[in-house]
Amino acid sequence: MRAVIVGAGGWGTTIALLLAENKIPVTIWAHEKEVVAAINESRENRQFLPGFQLPATIEASTDLTCLKNADLCIFVVPTQFLRSVAARAKGMLSPAAIVVSASKGIEEGTLKLPAEIIEQELGIDRVCVISGPNLSKEIAKGLPAAAVVAGSDKNKTLAVQQALISKRFRVYTNDDVIGAQLGGALKNVVAIAAGIADGLQLGDNAKSAMLIRGIAEITRLGVAMGGRRETFAGLTGMGDLITTCSSRLSRNHSVGEKLAKGESLKMIMGGMKEVAEGVPTVTAALALAKQYQIELPIAQQVNDVLYQGKNPYAAITELMTRAATAE
Repeated sequence: MRAVIVGAGGWGTTIALLLAENKIPVTIWAHEKEVVAAINESRENRQFLPGFQLPATIEASTDLTCLKNADLCIFVVPTQFLRSVAARAKGMLSPAAIVVSASKGIEEGTLKLPAEIIEQELGIDRVCVISGPNLSKEIAKGLPAAAVVAGSDKNKTLAVQQALISKRFRVYTNDDVIGAQLGGALKNVVAIAAGIADGLQLGDNAKSAMLIRGIAEITRLGVAMGGRRETFAGLTGMGDLITTCSSRLSRNHSVGEKLAKGESLKMIMGGMKEVAEGVPTVTAALALAKQYQIELPIAQQVNDVLYQGKNPYAAITELMTRAATAE
């Protein structure tokens, strides 16, 4: 098997490391020439995953024709840029190649999930999805973690599972492609809210309430869109949510903390090397909620803080003073 990772961010590079550990040769495609040069010459992704040496079985390229020899292709591109990159890749993959999305988000405007975007642009079907509580730096260090490969084609999900699984990275399979993607996308929005709560030093009780009411929102929309309720109680739902809302390594949590401390969104985003997917995802999530007639109170408050200049404390207060209901 030969694998190509489309996207050289921290997570894409970490997936390449996991594949390389299983003796699978990997090419990482990157838009940035300097990233490709650093990987090929110094064996390190200095921009997005500094401090980790990459084995010789990993190479990098700025040329998407590297896809022509791929048996496994994993897209790890920020969702808002995924369509343009996938469009450039059309016609380059073998019909037998297994295609996987590792992107987490919802496309603004179209409200499409990453696997749908790839399928549309490549003219294929049955794209798999990998998702779960996966912080790149922890996995790159060799710390244990778990993930889920979701797909409608069992043979493909099993092949991806075997390509990635190891004694330190446990991989499960699932056929709920919609649920796995929505859990990964919407938890980033809740993570911004959790970061605000931490930035305001509201305590562990508030944080716990934020997570549980957050998963309630995610599940409500996910089930309405065709996902299975139990998926949101698993690794791609509650598991990913806990990690992203709790870790200092989470970009979305960091955005919330900085907003709570008075930094502007423009200032925060200008200082980040990688995309905090929750920032664009929140508007798409609210558009979907309107379409499916679902309430997302946490997402609404995050949106108002991000784009309407609402005071973060006022947003938390409004959540606390909503009309009393049954759980």
